[in-house]
Amino acid sequence: MIRYTLRCGKDHTFESWFQDSAAYDAQVARKLVTCPVCDSTAIEKAIMAPRIASRKRGAKEAPVPAPAAAAEAPATESTPLMMAQEHELRAKLKELRDHIVKNADNVGERFPNEARKMHYGEIEHRPIYGEASNEEARALIEEGVEVSPLPVLPDDRN
Repeated sequence: MIRYTLRCGKDHTFESWFQDSAAYDAQVARKLVTCPVCDSTAIEKAIMAPRIASRKRGAKEAPVPAPAAAAEAPATESTPLMMAQEHELRAKLKELRDHIVKNADNVGERFPNEARKMHYGEIEHRPIYGEASNEEARALIEEGVEVSPLPVLPDDRN
C-alpha cells in the first residue's frame, strides 16, 4: 500500500491510499479519484518526501508530504474534516474498549485456553478479554472460536 498526498485543480489537498502507483494511475485515468471537498476529478500528486524506517524497523514506509510543500500549500478545507473524523473514530474506539474492560473479565495470558473451554462447553460462557499471540488467535479462529482484537489506540501505548 502507498499513501499519496493529492491536490485537485482548485488547490485542495487530501490524502488517499492505493495498492501501488499503477493502481493510482489507473484510477486517476478512469476519473475514480475525486476531491473530497469539491468533487473535482482533476487530480495530481502533491510534492512528497519519502519516509524511510530505520534498519531496525525494516521496510520502507509510505511517503509523507515534504515540509516545504506543506508550508507552501494553502490551508485546506479537508484537514479539519479529517481531524474531526479521526477524533470521532478514536472516541468511539475508546468507548468500545472502555465498555469491554468494564464489563468483561481480564484473563490475561489464559485467554486462548479460557476461550476454548467456553467454546467447547467446558465452562460457562462469560465476556472475557486477555492476551493471545497472532498464532494463538489464528488457531482459535480456525477452530471456530469467535474472537476479535481489542482496539488499541496510540494513547494506550504512552
